[in-house]
Amino acid sequence: MGFGYGFDPGFGPTFGMMSVIMPLMFVIVFGIIIVTLIRGIGEWNKNNHSPKLTVPAAVVSRRTAVSHHHHNGETHHVHTSTSYYATFQVESGDRMEFALSGMEYGMLAEGDTGELTFQGTRYLSFQRTEQAS
Repeated sequence: MGFGYGFDPGFGPTFGMMSVIMPLMFVIVFGIIIVTLIRGIGEWNKNNHSPKLTVPAAVVSRRTAVSHHHHNGETHHVHTSTSYYATFQVESGDRMEFALSGMEYGMLAEGDTGELTFQGTRYLSFQRTEQAS
């Protein structure tokens, strides 16, 4: 009785299935990581090759996305992170949503009008126009 490729009848069918499933899961997870990395690099490259545009725009909405990460071990840790987003409407009526820093998010209010500067999908700045009182 030898230890072939994990299909030794002494170990039963479960061990044989696991010797196929575990490498397959590793390949799938590794593949997802590689695809995500390639997409991120592609978007970064596309943004770098896009022109920087400044257009009149209005802030039509703001939102946050809070994610919780639980780490169990000897001590229980909970890590929370918040992502900030703003949607701008340009003169043509098109709307664009951008991820912002918390500081930029805090400086915007719905209804603000001004000049939006962006490059591809990358938010660069928003300069509010002064409203006449």
